[in-house]
Amino acid sequence: MANIGYTLMCEQRGPRDLVDDAVRAEAAGFDFAVCSDHYYPWLPEQGHAPYAWAVLGAAAYATDRIGLMSFVTCPIQRYHPAVVAQKAATVGVMSGGRFSLGLGAGENLNEHVVGGWPHTTQRHHMLDEALEIIRPLLEGKTVHHSGEYFDVPEARLWDLPEQPVPIGVAVSGRSSCELAARHADALVAVQPDPRLIELYRAAGGRGPCYGQVALCYGPDERECARIAHEQFRWFNLGWHVMAELPHPRSFHAAARSTSPEDVAAQIPCGPDLDRHVAAVRRFVDAGFTDVAVVQIGGDTQADFLHVAEKELLPELRRL
Repeated sequence: MANIGYTLMCEQRGPRDLVDDAVRAEAAGFDFAVCSDHYYPWLPEQGHAPYAWAVLGAAAYATDRIGLMSFVTCPIQRYHPAVVAQKAATVGVMSGGRFSLGLGAGENLNEHVVGGWPHTTQRHHMLDEALEIIRPLLEGKTVHHSGEYFDVPEARLWDLPEQPVPIGVAVSGRSSCELAARHADALVAVQPDPRLIELYRAAGGRGPCYGQVALCYGPDERECARIAHEQFRWFNLGWHVMAELPHPRSFHAAARSTSPEDVAAQIPCGPDLDRHVAAVRRFVDAGFTDVAVVQIGGDTQADFLHVAEKELLPELRRL
């Protein structure tokens, strides 16, 4: 049986609401909650982008059982790897060992706020080197590192959870799957592609595989399609495009020709639980062990969590 998670979507909710949502998600019975980490929303209509690590710390303190995960943090530009390790260890302590650190190579949208955006090959080399710093720090080691991209004359973390914080790495192809197998404890992906898990396993990866699926539950299918189009019309652009666009207005321009029907063809919208369950099933059938759902629409979260507790989660438990 797959573990089912809830997404704290920082792009569509303010920080206090996100912490309240984490508490409600725990009460509803979700196994874990993942938290996006952006400096900007993808689209102006989403309207939010609080500091994810403050949200994670507050959520760790406000909850008791639910697992927590950054989904995902980029440790190559906006954050130095040594600081990422410190943040992860602190949330690990505050949560009593319920936190996992999800990492990825990032997007121009968020990372350009502190400087130029490296090309793809360089970003993956930087992520590889960042993991060489983060992993031993989370294991309680003192790190001395002088590399191509990062310098750490001497660093040690003084507050660590009893067990090292697990690390997940976001993947999109062979090289990132091999990186996850080499440095991480888990794989993260947003497409239900069994090939990614096959590559990860072939490279020696033995950890859990995290997926994420967007949906818009509500009583009116047409209204749900409108909300999904308003806030998620960038969804079909693909990561090769999304990683390079620098601003919400860029995403708005790139997705201008996308219609509500286009979005609804990719994202289940409306009250039909079977459609939402089928979207999650695609990840489970592909081999993912943990799947987080994204409920699109900031103002729809309370209603969604109520339905999830009573109807959606019981159905998903049968997968």
